[in-house]
This record gives sequence, structure tokens and C-alpha cells, in this order.
Amino acid sequence: MEGMTSIPWRVGVQQRVLPTYRVPFFTALARACAGGLSLFAGQPRPQEAIESACQVEGVTLYPARNLHLLGGPVYLCWQCGLRTWLEVWQPQVLIVEANPRYLSTPTAIGWMKRHGGVVIGWGLGAPGGRAPAWLAWARVAWRRRFLKAFDALIAYSRRGAAEYAALGFDPARIVVAPNAVASRPAGAPPMRPPEYRNGQPTVLFVGRLQARKRVDVLIRACAGLPAVLQPRLLIVGDGPARPDLEALARAVYPHTEFLGARHGEALRPIFEQADLFVLPGTGGLAVQQAMAHALPVIVAVGDGTQEDLVRPTNGWHVPPDDLPALTGVLAEALSDPLRLRRMGAESFRIVDEEINLESMVATFAQAIHLAWAYRHGTGDAPCT
Repeated sequence: MEGMTSIPWRVGVQQRVLPTYRVPFFTALARACAGGLSLFAGQPRPQEAIESACQVEGVTLYPARNLHLLGGPVYLCWQCGLRTWLEVWQPQVLIVEANPRYLSTPTAIGWMKRHGGVVIGWGLGAPGGRAPAWLAWARVAWRRRFLKAFDALIAYSRRGAAEYAALGFDPARIVVAPNAVASRPAGAPPMRPPEYRNGQPTVLFVGRLQARKRVDVLIRACAGLPAVLQPRLLIVGDGPARPDLEALARAVYPHTEFLGARHGEALRPIFEQADLFVLPGTGGLAVQQAMAHALPVIVAVGDGTQEDLVRPTNGWHVPPDDLPALTGVLAEALSDPLRLRRMGAESFRIVDEEINLESMVATFAQAIHLAWAYRHGTGDAPCT
């Protein structure tokens, strides 16, 4: 790699946990880090149902011991071993989750400042919450103070970047790196016939089967469609909610098929069977995978991470937990297969040209160069 995509410094990345879906990104980032890349991460709480990775090609992993404190809206975390990792790895650039709930992070920032390094925050943004006025003021003050310590910020979305800027952080030192789990497509998009196969559309969900994904709402929405539009519903994934979802499907929508967990190439033929991808709840980086297979998408409005991916030209946003809204959008989408094909082509273009692992790595490299220039001037430092 050359130019701004090449990262000549030794880089450390702090994560609370290392989910398996992040492995392709960190593998790609490691290839750009001429000085090496080390990752510090711990284990999730059992109830989070997060699949954690234990190795990443080209990355030196250092295990954290996460102390999970309290829960829900007052959750806090302390990561034991953070300072030891810094002393062992001696990073010149540190990228941390821009989350003030991780109480050990200020210690890491202080260590980097004393050793002449730069620190970059990576996060969703700083959304407002429902809280009394005095608590909201205190939260804003806490976030302002926390963000002030960073040399640059990487936001997941344009909305997140705007939220950081609204807290007083210099917009010139904020870059947007939309979440990506898929590389730029290597070939042409899959070709789908102008009409539905066997006269019935196929709707697909891929993700962890847990309550917050709201797959139950999707099942009920399909059941509420006119008979001529009712799709074959494919559910890919596993998790604690699967037994209840299977019981619900048997009762209200027998056209539902549960395919279990699938990964990598095993997902390809399933994506190619589908006509429409739907994410009715929170999270879901599978949206970008679906778009890489030329699928139009319906997503629930969430934290802003889907807004840069899903546009009127390739999909729809629906309010979360709104069964009538999802049913109505499904009916609109499935009523015109030719429009779905056009929107799928636009999904493919977005992933091919704009939002993919390669562009995400390039944006991280941009943020690192930006932070170094802010802290030390524009000259590159040699790797040591």
C-alpha cells in the first residue's frame, strides 16, 4: 500500500470485546500497518450472546480482563491489564472506543500523552437520551471532557459525526467510517429474474436470534400481508430466542424457514435466493453483506449507522417495534419486483464504490495521518 493508505506507525487498538464479525476488518487494517498492529480486548457478559474471536491474522492479541460493573443504562466497565499492554506494545498510535463508560480508558490516554503518542476515538456518536435536565447537563459535560482528550475521532455515521461536532469537537478532525463487514465485490452482481421464482417472493433475515432483533415483528408482518404477497421467509441465525420464534412461526406464519447459523461462503446461495433483506431490530452488519449480493433492504431506524447504507434509492427505514409500519413497507416493496431489482443494483453499487472493508481501512488510515499531523506536524515518523 502507498500514500495515505499506508500506516507507518505502530498501532494499538482497544476494544471492550472482539466479535467475530470484526476479524476481516482488523485483518485488513493489519496489512496497512507497516509498524504492526496489536489489539487489546476482553470477554463479553454471558447474556450478551456475542461470538468472540481468539485470533486475527497479522494482529498481536493481548487479552483484557473485563470487570463489568452495574448494568443497563448505568453499565460501566474497567479493563484490567490495559497499562501493562501499553508498556509491552509501546504503540505510537492508539485507537480506543470513544465510550466514557469504559473507566480505564482515561488511564490509557494519559499514558499515550506522556509517551508522545496520539489517541483516536472510534464510536457511534453522542446521542441524547431521556433524562432529567440536570442529568442530561451532567452527561453532556462528562462527554465533552472525555472527547477533548482525543486527537481525532472516527464516527460510524454522518449522524454520529454531527453529534461529536455538536459537543464542540473540531469537525476538521472527525472522519466517517461506515461499518463494513464485506470487501468490495470481486465480480458482477448476481442476476435475478424480473419475476419472483415460482411466483413467490423470498424475504431474508440474517443475524443473532435474540429479542432485540425483533424477528417476531417480521414474522407477524409477513402474516399480515395479502395472500398474493406473502413471501417465503428465511431466517438465518441462532440464539436464545429461536425456540419462541419457531413456535410463533408455526402458529401464525408457516412459510417461515429456520436455517440455523451460517457463515462465510455458506451464506452466498442463501443471499442469492432472496429478493429482499429485512432487519427489523437493532444492530445487524449483515445489511452490508446483503447489499453486496445486490439486495434491497428494509431496516429499523436506530443509532444512525444504517442511514449512510440505506437510502431511498436502495431501501426503506421503518420505526422500530412498529408492526403496521413494517407490514405496510413490506407490501409496498414486494408489490413491484422490477423496482426491487433496480434497488438491488443500487445496493451493489454503494458497496462496490463507497462502503466496504477497503474504504473503511482507508478512512482509518486517514484518521491516523490526521491525528499525527495535529499532534506532531505533517512529517511521518519512522517505525521503531
